[in-house]
Amino acid sequence: MGRYKKILVAVDGSESSLHALRGVCRLADFEECHITVVGVVPPYEGDLSLVGVKNVLAAVRQPFELGLSAAKEIAQEEGALFRLILEEGEPDRVITDLADAENFDLIVMGRKGKHGIEKALVGSVTARVIGFSRKDVLVVPEDASVSMDRILLPTDGSKYSNEATCKAIDLARSYGGMLKVVSIIDVPTNFFAEAPDIYDNMIKRARGFGEDAKDRALSAGVRAEGFVREGTAYKKLIDLAREQDVHIIIMGSHGRTGLRRLLMGSVAERVTGLAPCPVLIIKS
Repeated sequence: MGRYKKILVAVDGSESSLHALRGVCRLADFEECHITVVGVVPPYEGDLSLVGVKNVLAAVRQPFELGLSAAKEIAQEEGALFRLILEEGEPDRVITDLADAENFDLIVMGRKGKHGIEKALVGSVTARVIGFSRKDVLVVPEDASVSMDRILLPTDGSKYSNEATCKAIDLARSYGGMLKVVSIIDVPTNFFAEAPDIYDNMIKRARGFGEDAKDRALSAGVRAEGFVREGTAYKKLIDLAREQDVHIIIMGSHGRTGLRRLLMGSVAERVTGLAPCPVLIIKS
């Protein structure tokens, strides 16, 4: 029940995207799971009247064609059968539209190893897919393995985190994993001094959200433990992921978001860009 059945993996010829494909293969049950690998050639924005433009267009297509050839080799190594597609257009739009049109239940993308602020931005294509897709999105760092053994689940009592909780419990039960539930109180440092009663109430509510998710997991036969942290949400979540050596973060996100929200950077986008492990974004 918890495992994904139709998976769309985006490859661009980079090692990070192929690494993500290999990681998904290790989780997939090929008898029940269907994997489609898509390469999307972005539109050429130069002058089409220039001499030699055909060579330029061929050069633009080459990494995506090589990526699909590499994906075919991975399929042979894994004893799997992938469907391979080469499309042209704006990559984020093609990926999200294809996922909708063919009713995939998971989109998988790789994340290159970046440093500093660039890392938090993930990459425009990945960020836009996260922001606009209706489907769950798994982002895999190029130096991380894909596993469900130790799952970190942030919860805040919202309907979005509730859906992530349901999916995390389902996946943990399916793969025999353990759930680590965290509630984070993200308020200014001077808030406690100015409004201690409200702050105490926030602590109690946060503990309640975490306890509820943990109890639901235990009732489903899933091992679980809870944590409460105070501070900037994405930073505390990433710190806890390292501290607990988790294998994946599963978190909820709004459905399609406006471009303004996307560019401002949501917690989900920041966590996806900075986390040391794969991040699975659950969409409502």
